[in-house]
Amino acid sequence: MKLKRYFWPVVATATIVLSVWLLLRELHGLSLEKVGDSLAAIPALHWVCAGISTLVAYAALAGYDRVALLHLGKRIGWLFITICSFTTYALSHNIGASVVSGGVVRYRAYSTKGLSPAEIGLLVAFCSFTFILGTVTLIGVVLVIDPDVVLRFADLLPLSASRATGVFLLLLVALYLIGSLLRLRPLHIGRFAIVYPSLHVTLSQIAVGASELLGAAGIIYFALPEAGNPGYLIVLGIFLMSFSAALISHVPGGLGVLELVFLMGLPDMADADVIAALLVFRLFYLIVPLVMAVVVVLLFERSRFRSEDVNDEI
Repeated sequence: MKLKRYFWPVVATATIVLSVWLLLRELHGLSLEKVGDSLAAIPALHWVCAGISTLVAYAALAGYDRVALLHLGKRIGWLFITICSFTTYALSHNIGASVVSGGVVRYRAYSTKGLSPAEIGLLVAFCSFTFILGTVTLIGVVLVIDPDVVLRFADLLPLSASRATGVFLLLLVALYLIGSLLRLRPLHIGRFAIVYPSLHVTLSQIAVGASELLGAAGIIYFALPEAGNPGYLIVLGIFLMSFSAALISHVPGGLGVLELVFLMGLPDMADADVIAALLVFRLFYLIVPLVMAVVVVLLFERSRFRSEDVNDEI
């Protein structure tokens, strides 16, 4: 038990140290002045587009909870879902351990709407699977359309194998859809029954899972200069690899991991331009939402505290 408890923290710490060391090697000689110049060179329209991409990403994240509640047969107002989802992901993206941190926020919020701990646990698991489904779908699409994206990270696989991998991933998604269409029987584990989602729910899962990642990658794409920019599809492919690596490593905010993977994946672009784009991403996708989420949590807990005081007086 002790080994299991310390395993992921050790992995995350080691990943941060290794990533920072490799990142410092990549950024040797890069000045803050160059990064500042790159930030100043981003056109106003691109700042607006990056902001819109952020809204798309967080609107899709609200869809995660909405689809999960639809599967559970629970009706909760859109505003409550949006605020809860925004707060959950703004905190978990920065803190890390999204299942744990996200579960705590969702439990505090959805328990006020009558959801049981078991239902909230299923909601968290469903949202996590929606993210995986969206990631697998987009990776499959990128590898099928532009398989040479893997060559940016050394000759990992032949192009034919890369495209074949993409086809395989899309077939897995197709099998999930077919299972939904056939309405397979529930899977019983002890007292719990895992019910296969309806076709409407599975299609919604793919839509919101993909939309969130498309929006997040759009922030970086619009913040990059046109010179040397390989195009949105390549940026999306690099983002999927870097974001997945950051989540697997359990590094809070993907510290160092995102930067390292993007610098490796965009060798034709100036390091200062890449770092500037990632700073914009961190500002829009991580820092600003985190500040807003902390305010929401404080206001929510304050209202709960006052409500409990009133009940105690009664």
